[in-house]
Formats: sequence, structure tokens, C-alpha cells
Amino acid sequence: MKRILSLFIFTIVLTSCSEEIKPATFKTISVEESFDANITATYSMAEGKDQLSKTINSNIENAIVETLSTTEKHSDLKTLLKDFNKEFLDFNKNFDEASEPVWELDIETELVYQSENVLTIVVSTYEFKGGAHGNDQIKFLNLDAKTGNVLKFEDLIENKDDFKTLAQTHFKKASELKEAALNMEDFFFGKSFQLPENIGYSDDGLVLLYNPYEVVSYDQGYFEFVIPFDAVEPYLEMK
Repeated sequence: MKRILSLFIFTIVLTSCSEEIKPATFKTISVEESFDANITATYSMAEGKDQLSKTINSNIENAIVETLSTTEKHSDLKTLLKDFNKEFLDFNKNFDEASEPVWELDIETELVYQSENVLTIVVSTYEFKGGAHGNDQIKFLNLDAKTGNVLKFEDLIENKDDFKTLAQTHFKKASELKEAALNMEDFFFGKSFQLPENIGYSDDGLVLLYNPYEVVSYDQGYFEFVIPFDAVEPYLEMK
């Protein structure tokens, strides 16, 4: 009886080990389809057909679609690309093609951080539909490495008010302006210091990134800074 019981326990251990969630591995996907507009898309996808990979890939695709400014809502990236191309062709019907520049749509993602708990993927997009300049944007996508689900701010950071104070200190350092000359209201449209929409992980620490025009004085482009892990550790829910 003891021998059977030991064998039973051994079998349970083997089963639990075999069911342990393995870290996601990624491959790069490039859209090869030819379009009339200048469209390029190179993005990361989790390999495999397990539920973790499916959830990760669905959230990556959703993040890309949500980042782009389109007139219609799209459920998948391929449809969005085709509709962007169709919109360009419809637009050109009413204008002399020689006088109108070709529209552009560039999509790129990069896996910048991976631990047993967190994945951070940077989604970068650029859209040009004529006019003086295009629209580029960066989005940080933080995912639970064990489930693939999207992590919200409150999943990453505890004690938001104290963290905001810490972030403001590092913002001042990164701006290279003396504290006496720094008026936060001038940076944040008359408001006090504001956290950016995009916060993600890197190997060096927590990255805070402001897209163009989120910070008034940095309207020439992006502004980002890193809070090292040794400083931000007390505020992290997961790492």
C-alpha cells in the first residue's frame, strides 16, 4: 500500500511539473501584402497555439489597432490595413495623383522586457494622410506573463500618490532644468505634474514616456525617463 501511495504522489508531482506554464517565446511577423499606399507592418507574435499565446497575440493586435486613428472601429489588423489602403484610393479619386503625396502607415512592435511575471511590448505607429506632417505615437503594452492579460496601472503600482511624487522628482532630473526655474504648470497645460499614459518596464527600471504634446515644452517629440528599480521597487506590485 505504501508503495502504491508513493507512486501516486510521484505521478502527481510529474503531472504538476508538466502543466507548469512555460515562458512565452516570440517571433517577428511582417506583412508581405502589396498595397497602393506605403504600408509596412512588423510586429511580435507569441509562438504556439496554447491559450497563453492566443491571449498575448490578441492583446498585441488590439493594442496596435487602438493606437491608430481610423474613422471606423476594426476588430483585426489585416482589415484595418486594407481599409487604410481603400481610404487612400477613394481619396485619390477626387484629386490629381501627381499633386498628392502617397499615404503612409508604419507599424512596429518590440518586446523590451520579459520576466516570469511581466511582459512589456512597445507599439510604435506612424500615419501620414497628407498635410504638413504625419502622426506618430508610442504605446506601452504591459501583459501578465502567466495569463497574457493586459495589466492596468493599479496592477503594476501601489500607493499612486507617493509614486507620483517619486516620478515628479525624476522628471525634474531628466528635464535638466533647475528646480527653481521649473514651473510644472507650464509643462502640463496649467495643471500640476501629471503621470504619462505610457508606463512600462525595461531592464534598467520603470520607463515613463510622454507622447508628443503630452508635455508642452517637449512638443518637438517624445520625452521619456527611467526610474531605476532600486528606487521604484517599494511601489511595484509585480516585477
